[in-house]
Amino acid sequence: MTDLRPVLRVLGILLLMFGGTMAVPAVSSLWLDDGVFGVYPLTMGITWACGLVLWWMARHEQRELQARHGIMLVAFVWMVFPLFAALPLYLGFERIDRALSWQHAYFEAVSGLTTTGSTVLNHVDTLPVSLNIWRTFLQWMGGMGILILAVAILPMIGMGGSQLFRAEAAGPVKDTKLTPRMAETAKGLWGVYGLFSVLCALAYWLAGMTPLDAVMVMFTTVSLGGLTPHDASFAYFNSPLIEGICTVFMLLASCNFALYFVAIRKRNAWVLYRQPEFRATIGTLLGGGLLVAALLWFKGVYGPLESLRMGVFHTVSVATTTGYAAVDFGLWPPFAPVFMLLLSGVATSAGSTGGGIKMIRMLLLLKQTRREMRRLVHPNAVQPVTVGGLAVDERVIFSVLAFMLVYCATIAVLTMALLFTDMDLHNALGAVLASVNCAGVGWGDLGPSNNFAGLTSFQLSVTTLGMLMGRLEILSFLALLTPAFWRR
Repeated sequence: MTDLRPVLRVLGILLLMFGGTMAVPAVSSLWLDDGVFGVYPLTMGITWACGLVLWWMARHEQRELQARHGIMLVAFVWMVFPLFAALPLYLGFERIDRALSWQHAYFEAVSGLTTTGSTVLNHVDTLPVSLNIWRTFLQWMGGMGILILAVAILPMIGMGGSQLFRAEAAGPVKDTKLTPRMAETAKGLWGVYGLFSVLCALAYWLAGMTPLDAVMVMFTTVSLGGLTPHDASFAYFNSPLIEGICTVFMLLASCNFALYFVAIRKRNAWVLYRQPEFRATIGTLLGGGLLVAALLWFKGVYGPLESLRMGVFHTVSVATTTGYAAVDFGLWPPFAPVFMLLLSGVATSAGSTGGGIKMIRMLLLLKQTRREMRRLVHPNAVQPVTVGGLAVDERVIFSVLAFMLVYCATIAVLTMALLFTDMDLHNALGAVLASVNCAGVGWGDLGPSNNFAGLTSFQLSVTTLGMLMGRLEILSFLALLTPAFWRR
């Protein structure tokens, strides 16, 4: 059995850090006197107590995390942290005499930390402000990854974090040190994330949002999470300017933050354009938006300018796995919502805050397909797969093919599980895609005008599992289920 002590020690430290983040809604509750302040000291105490117990059990452990320790820790964090993140919601609803089951609270917390944006809550406009701040702040923390922030802090307390960084990071960021030290890399990524956050909040405020709305919506824009403090989502603001600002920051957040870090260090924006994944991501999102806009105009749903506004905003929103809505796009011609949700599986870059399989994997898959077609004509030719002029290791190609196979299998199995409960295919497939891609919004009964509150306990369990698998990029999650993983 793999030694769990290194994992327990770091998990305890991370829980202590996570408990401290509850000070954000606590201070806001005290300041605004929204009636639920008492739940935060209690939940902070519970979280800190559990963190101290885990740390104490392994306090003498000094070993560096190994690769499988990193995988275990990442999985534990994304499954265990929502248990504590759900406490303020569960106790807060109890304080205001509104019913919220523990499963619904856990679902909401998982949706927040995984930046999915699905919700089981109704009448969120009437919630105490601090609960909405906590819901949206969870998405901001989950956007760049709590663990990448931890990598910047662990070396300060005598613990390395390279394996943790590799386990948490997606795509090519895994094995790329942007600076000589992993901690500096993590700080750099969070620095860019923080810069975008400040600029986004200021832009929203200047465009007419209240300061609180500007901060809360910023939390879920740069994280591509999609939760808002209003039931009507972006229809509440009804502002082309605010939608335009949101579109810009969703596009920025859909690309690799490591590229921004490099571009800022080199003071050369050309670094961004030279990257094929960056061009493919922006091109797919804007091209897809223009296609949907043209469809809306051609079908007579809106006039030309309104079609452009609605088509681009909603396509970028859904395709980047954010999930904001200014209208019920489920009422549009069927091609549009289906196309947008399918794009959510491929449109965001590795190293971004988005979900799905990531654009780099799709590019590699297309290049591998083209190579196999050429081999039919020239079977003896040496034709390496290249990205940005660099040859890609064959092991990376095999990893992408394995991931795609497991991704499709996961979609199929979870969809069949929902069909087993007599949910119709349209809703079942939409719910699974929304969960595994961390997109938050599906089709039909789970579209932008509805939420997941009507699902049964089993259906909520399936979609919660889908969110966790999508956030862990599936293979890491499945690795934990193999006997070989747990052998020394």
